[in-house]
Amino acid sequence: MDFALTEEQEAIFDMAKAFGEAEIAPFAQAWEKDGNIPKDLWPKLAELGFGGLYVSEENGGSGLSRTDATLVFEALSMACPSVAAFLSIHNMCAAMVEKFGSDTLRARFLPKAVAMESFFAYCLTEPGSGSDAAALKTRAERTNDGYHLTGTKAFISGGGYADAYVVMARTGEDGPRGISSIIIEDGAEGLSFGGLEEKMGWRSQPTRQVQLDNCHVPSENLLGEEGQGFTYAMMGLDGGRLNIAACSLGAAQAALDATLSYMGERKAFGQTIDQFQALQFRLADMEIELQAARVFLRQAAWKLDQGAPDATKHCAMAKKFVTEAGSRIADQCLQLHGGYGYLADYGVEKLVRDLRVHQILEGTNEIMRVITARQLLKERG
Repeated sequence: MDFALTEEQEAIFDMAKAFGEAEIAPFAQAWEKDGNIPKDLWPKLAELGFGGLYVSEENGGSGLSRTDATLVFEALSMACPSVAAFLSIHNMCAAMVEKFGSDTLRARFLPKAVAMESFFAYCLTEPGSGSDAAALKTRAERTNDGYHLTGTKAFISGGGYADAYVVMARTGEDGPRGISSIIIEDGAEGLSFGGLEEKMGWRSQPTRQVQLDNCHVPSENLLGEEGQGFTYAMMGLDGGRLNIAACSLGAAQAALDATLSYMGERKAFGQTIDQFQALQFRLADMEIELQAARVFLRQAAWKLDQGAPDATKHCAMAKKFVTEAGSRIADQCLQLHGGYGYLADYGVEKLVRDLRVHQILEGTNEIMRVITARQLLKERG
């Protein structure tokens, strides 16, 4: 059993971390205030191969493993988890296009997606269907020349910002078997967007409702087969859960690093506060929890890469454990900064806000418990 990263993996992590320090961290607070990430950032990330992390080299991507990808998102989240998570969404869509798209669809969308000249958003959640995603109501009616879609998607990162949307819509019966996946390009007739959502965190990501009013798309924009959209969506969730956990991990590490530096400078009662044993114990507890989270995440990623039969359970468990650990650590780091932690200038309060949503998206942590418990009971039998 070898817990060490390979030289290539260390290089991937270091490259992503260096990029984040130079190109993201200095601007993260300004982007949060603007509620927007400049689009010229994405081609720079694409130059590093981060526009198609799981896309095969044959199709212009990097062909990385899921373990490799968690290193990218952990490193980038040390600069800004909001930006890193946004990139994760695009990569999930690009991977779906390669894996399920026709040759024509891949030729149309993959090159620009990998180069990040075209940014993708993902549309599954609706105002009335979150955890119960199979209950979605958006409908795609087949016509002689394609589909007409009607419905509303909610909480869409990149709504009104993205160049293309992977939309889950109902083409058939109720339930998961009636759902298909369709690509809608920005500017399509009948495509519009709600107002910019005011969010607690992830404020640099523009989030809006995506509204479809008899929106017409050609039949060749169907991704894969009719009725298989829900299956495709679920297949991407294990990796998405690993990525969001990695984002929590990187942000928590950044918070702890900042706290260690602050405590070495801040003085109280005649000494720096890192000399008080009670506070040292809190630092130790955070380090222990952070390292446990890192090992758990990498084990889950390894299982997914190996195709282990219990990979889904481990991805769910890791997502639950790491996202909750990340939030606890960031919150404790804010506390150890005292009043300064509550100020935006120190950056820790932003991490607290950004990480909170990680317990909700990619399947709520309650659903992660459901997955884990069901698998336990199945294994018992």
